[in-house]
Amino acid sequence: LAEATGFKLFGLSGSQASAHILGMPDAGLMTLSEVVDNARKICQAVSIPVLADGETGFGNVLNASRAVSELIEAGVAGLFIEDQVFPKRCGFTKGLEIIPVEEAAGKLRAALAVRDELDPDVVIMARTDSRACVGGGLDEVLRRCDAYLAAGVDMLMITALQSREEIRAVREAFPDAVLQLNLSGLTPPLTGAELREFDVAIVDISISKVAQVMMYDFLTELRRDGVDAFNRFTEAHKDHPIGIFGFLELTGFPRLLEIERTFLGAEALAKYDRSTGLYDPRAEAKIPETKIPEAERRRAS
Repeated sequence: LAEATGFKLFGLSGSQASAHILGMPDAGLMTLSEVVDNARKICQAVSIPVLADGETGFGNVLNASRAVSELIEAGVAGLFIEDQVFPKRCGFTKGLEIIPVEEAAGKLRAALAVRDELDPDVVIMARTDSRACVGGGLDEVLRRCDAYLAAGVDMLMITALQSREEIRAVREAFPDAVLQLNLSGLTPPLTGAELREFDVAIVDISISKVAQVMMYDFLTELRRDGVDAFNRFTEAHKDHPIGIFGFLELTGFPRLLEIERTFLGAEALAKYDRSTGLYDPRAEAKIPETKIPEAERRRAS
């Protein structure tokens, strides 16, 4: 969906992955294998760069080295390692604890060493949860950002800054740093103009949260009104680019058709005229971005 609507970058949320894949809270319950498998499938599904949530590296510096290697081989364009203890928890949950700054910096140096060996173009980010953790504060954020930049990371990701004054303090302390901020709970929220003023490269926007709210509201209506609620929804969105069967288009059914045309010939394709169905992949695509990738087209030809 992000690629189809024109976005050039997609970030994976460990918190949302835990909810969607396991149906469990973000409390360090996903394993490295589950995270890597999820990242690999998403990287294969899109052509835009994907940033991965590397969690804590799933342990010490040795575990972090393996985690970075696995994620890079899965195809991610970047990832972050955070400074929470392992197992971690959602960065906005009370009770956060962090590891010593020297240990965190060591994980990041190890991550960078693996990156430099496997793919120097991969972006390595340092995430710090030191603002909201036990005993945390802005001074600890600044201390850790300084150490992580000294370790050589490409970007800083900071969670739970409490005010615009704190954001300004970080920017003034590190005027050349590339920043990603997760500011859930900041009231009032930052505007686009303020993000440009603070020169924030990336701000976390959870489309999964938007989907969850909308699905909850629809299910409430469905429970109340039954199938009539779904009929209203279908009628209201019959001309929507996604529509009822738009997910087939979005996930690449026309791509399969092109492969069939290349290798099977006209007689095999007659099945489309000899069957009844509401979705016909031969119809003109409503989602322009859903195209066969150039590399796949070259292989097919």
